[in-house]
Amino acid sequence: MTVHFSSRVDISAPNPIAAAEAQAKVRGITLGKLNDSNPTRHGLAPALVPNVYTADPRGPRAARETLAAFLSDGGALPVHEDDLYILSSTSEAYSWLIKLLCDPGDAVLAPKPGYPLIESIARLEGVETVEYQLQFDGSWFIDVSGLEEILGSPNGADIRALVLINPNNPSGSYVKPDERKAIVNLCREHGIALIADEVFYDYGLEPFSGNARLAGEPEVLTFALDGFSKMLAAPHAKVGWIQVSGPADDVAEAKRRLDVIADDYLPMSDIIAEKIPALLEVAPAQTAKVQERVRGNLDRLHAMLDADPQGLVSVLRAEGGWNVLLRVPSVIDENELVLGLIGHHGLSGQPGYFFDMTSNGYLAISLLPEPEEFERNVRAVLEEVAALLAG
Repeated sequence: MTVHFSSRVDISAPNPIAAAEAQAKVRGITLGKLNDSNPTRHGLAPALVPNVYTADPRGPRAARETLAAFLSDGGALPVHEDDLYILSSTSEAYSWLIKLLCDPGDAVLAPKPGYPLIESIARLEGVETVEYQLQFDGSWFIDVSGLEEILGSPNGADIRALVLINPNNPSGSYVKPDERKAIVNLCREHGIALIADEVFYDYGLEPFSGNARLAGEPEVLTFALDGFSKMLAAPHAKVGWIQVSGPADDVAEAKRRLDVIADDYLPMSDIIAEKIPALLEVAPAQTAKVQERVRGNLDRLHAMLDADPQGLVSVLRAEGGWNVLLRVPSVIDENELVLGLIGHHGLSGQPGYFFDMTSNGYLAISLLPEPEEFERNVRAVLEEVAALLAG
């Protein structure tokens, strides 16, 4: 089946003037503009922004070229700058892609447990989210048969995209090779696109072998999301990107329509884009620094749980990311646990139901704090669980 694109993105035939302008560009002719209202072309920009603003909808070409070279280094396939869109964040990328693929009333498939961001953004776009389940049996896996059932149902006709978080937040599970193959086949069969959020990909904790990025997937229209927020452990470095891949015809049509959205928003500041090469230069060292911290804290967590004489708390296997899920006795109410941590230890947290876990007894904990703080956090959880069961 062919991929559905939203009717909200107008790509009707250009008017004669726009067509003539496009032909001149193809012939290498630079046209003057009677209506040129770009002050940077007329000596009116402040000294802080000396460059002439060219307003490239996909992001400044030089920045995309640098980013493409970085993403191609060590990758299985080269990345071309024309397949990249640079914007302010992956959140903005979700919004663009929902506009691209969905009309109001359509739906996207999103994983549960999962971070509630996707549902919130879809709601703002007038689009529904349909949950598909991750299951836990010693490790996490995608319920592919459940996906097949959803897509084969009458409501499946309204689904336009499937979101994969690789690795998932909060479960930390990567998409396994057999899951990927089955999901790509399902998307191709039902004419839906893949949106692959891979912001945590480089932070492997206890992964299984055979994992790979979905970025560059050739068999189905795929939009891979990444950005500096997680790569640099710098949420204030608001740069994200979309990498488009898949069958050539689908990619060409997707980019033609995505260009319309990008041209409307023009999100990437040249001032910020100029910093991208320097940020990419420090990215490997910064990622390694964060990897050392999260892996060290996971080792500390295992040691503390193994040494706990009560043995009441365990950690679900986390294959990647910054966060893990603690399992506490299900007789403890999650709200009561977090309220106790607030009242007795000055700590708050996110219980499992924040992520739509299907049962009670989970608490998310970050692996980012400095070791001493992290150990205090874990001890507080162990003490509060023991107190609740004793009381």
